Amino acid sequence: MKASELIDMSDEQLQLTLNETCERLFRLRMQAQTERLDAPSELRRHRRLVARIKTVQRARELAKEEKEVASAS
Repeated sequence: MKASELIDMSDEQLQLTLNETCERLFRLRMQAQTERLDAPSELRRHRRLVARIKTVQRARELAKEEKEVASAS
């Protein structure tokens, strides 16, 4: 999933995607410890997706705070 797709999502959709991705990443890590993974690159892909989602969420959070400060002044 690309960053542009994540930016177009609502806050609720982002949180749901983050939860699903974290859960999938956990399962992949458990599988990696107990048996051989079919595609080890999946770990990297999911880690990066989590980072992208958190980056978009933080950017929105900062933009919201900036608006509040600007409207208070």
